[in-house]
Amino acid sequence: MNDIDPASAGAGSAIPAEERQWAMFAHLSALLGGLLTSAVGGWGFFLGPLVIWLMKKDTMPFVADQAKEALNFNITVSAIFLVLMILGFLTLGIGFLLIGPLMLLIGIAALVFIVIAAIKANDGVAYRYPMTVRLVK
Repeated sequence: MNDIDPASAGAGSAIPAEERQWAMFAHLSALLGGLLTSAVGGWGFFLGPLVIWLMKKDTMPFVADQAKEALNFNITVSAIFLVLMILGFLTLGIGFLLIGPLMLLIGIAALVFIVIAAIKANDGVAYRYPMTVRLVK
């Protein structure tokens, strides 16, 4: 199996620069996916990490680990936004008075976590997003 032990992937480890760069791209690709799908609601946050994971899972273990982590985080965030949108519509739009600011805060937090993860991955550190449902193992 090509899984990498997150504890052994510290800054002093011998992860090649190309692998660290692809891992960084796996995290940042979520932002690009959201931007490219913004015309249809911006639900493509998980597409970039998914593509990178599928491309590199057999050849680069650190990239596979970080792409799965980014994929799981962005699926979790997308699911949260979907639930909040449904709640907003079920309350005939009145719920958006509370849900709107909550969605903004979650979006800002997700952006911060993605940037932190990209920096850590580029340093060769296996980053774990907080409060993430790990659906893809």
